[in-house]
Amino acid sequence: MRIAILSRNETLYSTRRLKEAGEALGHQVDIVDTLHCYMDITSNRPAVRYRGESLPKYDAVIPRIGASVTFYGTAVVRQFEMMGTFSINESVAISRSRDKLRSLQLLSRKGVGLPRTGFARYPDKIDDLLKNVGGAPVVIKLLEGTQGIGVVLAESRKAAESIIEAFMGLKANILVQEYIKEAGGADIRCLVIGGKVVAAMKRQAAPGEFRSNLHRGGKAELIKLSPAERKTAIQAAKVMGLNMAGVDILRSNNGPVVMEVNSSPGLEGIEAATNKDVAKMIFQFIEKEAKPNKTQTKGKG
Repeated sequence: MRIAILSRNETLYSTRRLKEAGEALGHQVDIVDTLHCYMDITSNRPAVRYRGESLPKYDAVIPRIGASVTFYGTAVVRQFEMMGTFSINESVAISRSRDKLRSLQLLSRKGVGLPRTGFARYPDKIDDLLKNVGGAPVVIKLLEGTQGIGVVLAESRKAAESIIEAFMGLKANILVQEYIKEAGGADIRCLVIGGKVVAAMKRQAAPGEFRSNLHRGGKAELIKLSPAERKTAIQAAKVMGLNMAGVDILRSNNGPVVMEVNSSPGLEGIEAATNKDVAKMIFQFIEKEAKPNKTQTKGKG
C-alpha cells in the first residue's frame, strides 16, 4: 500500500516510528508536510498538490495534525476524503475532538463519565459557577489550550474568582471543572485503535505539579485497566468517531472520568512504558480497514 503521514516535522518520534513501522511491513510511506499541501477544488476532480506537483494516489493517510493548524489540516484531510482516500481518523472526527466544549457535550450526551464541568464567557455570578462544579479547588482551562497550557489549579474560591476574572478580561472562553483530588496528580492514557484498547499507561505528575503531561516532567508506567476504565476509553473514542485515539482518564471516587480525547496521540511515552509496538498496530488496522471511498463523511462534514 502507498500511505501518507501528514506531519509538519519528519524528525518527531511518532512520525519516524510510523514511517519505520510501515516500511517494515512492506508499505511505501511518504511524510507530507500538511502546510505545504494546497488543494485543487475542481468539480468532480478534487486533487491535493504538494510543492508544485500533484500528489500520487494514496491508499490511506495518517493525519498527525497539530492543534495550531487544525483548521487547515482538517481541510487537507477532507480533500483526501473527497478523492476517496481512507483516513485513519476522518476530518470531522478530528475537528470534533479538538473542540473541548463540543467533545464534553457529546460525551455527556452519551453518558460517558466526566468531571463536573461549567462553561462560561460572561457569568453573572462567579460564585454560582464555582458552586455548580462543587466549589474550590477547581481546574480552570482555556478552551484553546493544549498539552497542559492554559490549565490552572485554583485551590481557593478567591483564587478561582481572580483567575476567572482575568480570563474574562481577555475575552477568553473557559471551562471550570471539579478537581479530582483522589487521582493524586495521576491520569491514565489509553491508546484505542479500531475500538480496542491496545496499550495503557499511568502518568504521574512531577512533585508540586498537578498536570501529568510527560513533557512537563511526568513519569509513565505500565498499568492494568479495570473493565470500567477499558469500557470508558472505548466508548469515548467511539463517540468522537475516532478509529485511533488517546483517551485520558482520571480515577475518581465515582468511577473513571474522561479528561480529553486526543486524535493525534504521541507514541513515544506509551511505547516506552508498555513495550508495545503501537506504530505497527496502526498499520495493521489500516491494512484491514483501508478501502477506496471507505469514509463515512466523504469530505462532507
